Amino acid sequence: MSISPDKIEKTVEEFREHLAGDKRSKYTVKQYSHFLLHFLRFINKEPEKVSAEDIERFKQYLAIEKQYAKNSIYIAIKAIQAFLKFKGIRIEEISAPKRSQQLPKYLNEEETHALIESAKGDARDYAILRTLAYTGLRVGELCNLEIEDIDFAEGIIHVRSGKGDKDRIVVLEEGTAEALKRYLAARYKKDVNTNKVFISRKNQPISPLSVERLVKKYGKKAGILKKVTPHVLRHTLATTLLNHGADIRFIQTLLGHASVSTTQIYTHLDNENLRKMYQKTKPSY
Repeated sequence: MSISPDKIEKTVEEFREHLAGDKRSKYTVKQYSHFLLHFLRFINKEPEKVSAEDIERFKQYLAIEKQYAKNSIYIAIKAIQAFLKFKGIRIEEISAPKRSQQLPKYLNEEETHALIESAKGDARDYAILRTLAYTGLRVGELCNLEIEDIDFAEGIIHVRSGKGDKDRIVVLEEGTAEALKRYLAARYKKDVNTNKVFISRKNQPISPLSVERLVKKYGKKAGILKKVTPHVLRHTLATTLLNHGADIRFIQTLLGHASVSTTQIYTHLDNENLRKMYQKTKPSY
């Protein structure tokens, strides 16, 4: 029996509300809802009638006809698994394809310095770039920062309800603290009706999209040919700390990873460090 378009929309909306209530990130809610909608339209049947064969056909469709990457298919199947669990439907044979383990993109220290310096003429933008580069905050966490979250006396920032709805503390580096103080001194003079740290030119809380654009703009201004995003700066901090000898557990705590297995992707070494390490440790036969 086929499922009506209205029923599909209603089912997806129920799932979306369930994910939001389960404290999933906005990005996960958006992705999972998108793939569930796509799946239900593809199989055109009531969820209770879904079979392992339907899911396999959908995987083949995404891989062959839509030419989706393994990562996208992985997320699609995880979305279907989450939906079936939500509905209490058991299908034992579902398996998501292995997710490809891509090395994170990051900047070297000279590029990061150039990026930050390129914003020195703007107190807000300079403070944003330093905060991202020296704390490893996710862009959503940066936008959600409130003034009382910054403890200048203790030299820390409280990250409230980060990914997975978990609070954590990050270290406030001295230069970043000074940049934030200069920015906040100017911010306090404005008529602002929000407690968020970073505000737009219209004195409203800044959005993640605006921060993405800002980072990209300064990446071009600094002459960096690589793609520069807030997440690249998060990867940059983790990689730099690791190359400077930081413990993987420390990096896990700083970044707010639930599992150290997520952090272990940073244990890669770039080619230059690989050569240096080999020269330092090579045998003399």
